[in-house]
Amino acid sequence: MTEIQQICELLQSMGLSKQVVTHKKVETIELWSEALNSIKASNPSALDSVNFVLTKSLILKPKQPKNAEPIQVFVIAKADSAVSMGALGKELGLKELRFANDEVLTSVFNTSKGNVSPFALGNVPKEKIANVKVILDEALVSTQTEIAFHPCSSDHTVFINSKTLKQYLDSTIGESGYKVLDLSLISAAAPPPASSKPAAKSAEPKVQKKTEDVAGVTKLGLEVGKEEDFSRWYQQVLTRSDMLDYYDISGCYIIRPWAYHVWQTIQEFFDKKIKTLSVKNCYFPMFVSQRALEQEKDHIEGFAPEVAWVTRAGSSELDEPIAIRPTSETVMYPYFAKWIRSHRDLPLRLNQWCSVVRWEFKNPQPFLRTREFLWQEGHCAYIDKAGADSEARAILAFYKSVYEYLLAVPMIDGVKSEKEKFAGGLYTTTIEGYVPATGRGIQAATSHNLGQSFSKMFNVVVEDPNSPANANGDAAKLNVWQTSWGLSTRTIGVMVMVHGDDKGLVMPPRVSEIQVIIIPTGLTTKHTDKDRALVHNACLDLVSQLTKVDIRADADLRENYTPGFKYNHWELKGVPIRLEIGPKDLEKNSVLSVRRDTFAKASLPLENIEETIANLLETIQSDMLAKATRERDAGVRMVLSWDEFVPALNNKCLCYIPWCNTSECEDAIKERSSRAEVGDEPQDEKAPSMGAKSLCIPFNQPTNPPLVPGETKCIQCGNLATVYGLFGRSY
Repeated sequence: MTEIQQICELLQSMGLSKQVVTHKKVETIELWSEALNSIKASNPSALDSVNFVLTKSLILKPKQPKNAEPIQVFVIAKADSAVSMGALGKELGLKELRFANDEVLTSVFNTSKGNVSPFALGNVPKEKIANVKVILDEALVSTQTEIAFHPCSSDHTVFINSKTLKQYLDSTIGESGYKVLDLSLISAAAPPPASSKPAAKSAEPKVQKKTEDVAGVTKLGLEVGKEEDFSRWYQQVLTRSDMLDYYDISGCYIIRPWAYHVWQTIQEFFDKKIKTLSVKNCYFPMFVSQRALEQEKDHIEGFAPEVAWVTRAGSSELDEPIAIRPTSETVMYPYFAKWIRSHRDLPLRLNQWCSVVRWEFKNPQPFLRTREFLWQEGHCAYIDKAGADSEARAILAFYKSVYEYLLAVPMIDGVKSEKEKFAGGLYTTTIEGYVPATGRGIQAATSHNLGQSFSKMFNVVVEDPNSPANANGDAAKLNVWQTSWGLSTRTIGVMVMVHGDDKGLVMPPRVSEIQVIIIPTGLTTKHTDKDRALVHNACLDLVSQLTKVDIRADADLRENYTPGFKYNHWELKGVPIRLEIGPKDLEKNSVLSVRRDTFAKASLPLENIEETIANLLETIQSDMLAKATRERDAGVRMVLSWDEFVPALNNKCLCYIPWCNTSECEDAIKERSSRAEVGDEPQDEKAPSMGAKSLCIPFNQPTNPPLVPGETKCIQCGNLATVYGLFGRSY
């Protein structure tokens, strides 16, 4: 039984007798009204004698202390009732009500934007329902007409009266579980927003910039700017550009084709790179025995809180819990010990493309921090440290090229501090990115020299070819040197955060599934079908020309959308180049090009168009990297005293600081910078309350000013500095 059928069956038990109406998915209240009126006009019996009011359902959340139990406010209102979040929050004694993000909609209410309705309350787990404050608009209680709702899907409408609505709420959350308020009256009583200038008497009323998230609304564009609310902007960009969708298990996401193509491109590029080092691909099972996982205590200690365990098979309890791999050292290395019998078996170089599961965290972020994610993990063994050192740095260079060559995102490469290195390893090399909109750093990929600790634990040994045999003729044993390295779908999130703008994605040409979108334009009612066919055929011919030279091109010939709608659609998806062709362009044997990154327009001759577009794509790619590099460089500051450090962090900067390179000082920097920012005031999840951490010790140490051994002092503890460390708030 579908969810819609379940809802209807429940409502029928409460007196519902009218049929559910099916229509196309609607994006706005206006389109919803048009869809129902169209049904009424074309099939009067479907809505015979049904007079109805439309509705909107809003899920809001207040600002709360960081560790407080999350509260949601669920508003059920008449579509034309004004809802002032400020006034409503004051009425309820809650601070700064704002729209809940997609993660809340999915994990708490098992719904999504565009499909929110009161029936989502039936999906709330019992242990969480007490934290949902339900507000029912008095206008719906007093209406004598039918009330229209989407039964959790915007392509269906169900009509119930106010009595049935209250009966549903009583049965779902209890009679005392909701509050009836006159929302329009509360909003009318709210004070007008403060203004530094009095408005001119004759001024036209301003158009409201933000559009409310209402039931039945699935906006095409973005409702919030990147600088205005970065977290919400990021979620909207991903979902509305068709990169990702939310899944019904918190922290897990569906990677849609538009994003998966980026990952496939990265796979192909990186796989070719590692094959130049004779790395071979393989696959190991995702399940890890408890015994194997706990064999290397120091290593697994860092992952222990995140390990997901399988404890049941059907109705039977397993004799021993089985872990789902958080990483694969303990899975693979027992077999390294089996396969490596002689120094002649070295080097052993393996890589696998797979997913891993890391479960324990509070605030999942799509692509950045998810419970299951795709990655590759390389694991290699060498006879000596030099071989492992060389490979670790070579792989890091490959990772850097993934970001800079493919994704047009600049990176800072270096080595992690002792505190931040991979658990159980000798040292960790890393590339670190920078997100200008938030001023935060982000670890982009890591490559580890594991030393000999794992080979000692798993007894991966060979005879030392450089050691003479003993009296019994046996050569000395040597533990192999090992490396591991990984790159994940975090790459996609970093790309989106760095390049995206207030119109949506900005895709680097080398990873965009469509590099050129061709749109017919300039056609009016004056043009004949022959004119229209001529333009459409020209679009298709151009697609054919470009695809023959391996430029990924497509034409948007949909008749039911205007050119303006198509422009917005493909701008949201970030396609690098838009080509517009109309009757006048054909007369001039030209096409109008529009760059997505700069919106620069140019008329291009159709002669040699393939070469022109290929060159333009390369220009866009290099310009995007140059722009991101300028923004990164402007956001990385040299700081030579503690008094400058926290203000620089608050100004969205990463900081090079003279540092003593000790774990004790590193802890103090994080704690002290956090305290300086936050004080004793509770912070919610959006506040920049996290202290600064060490991101890396850059390979290319700053030289202006030079660090003077024996003279330059650490800005935190005052001891002698040994390095410049890169510190910042980070993801």
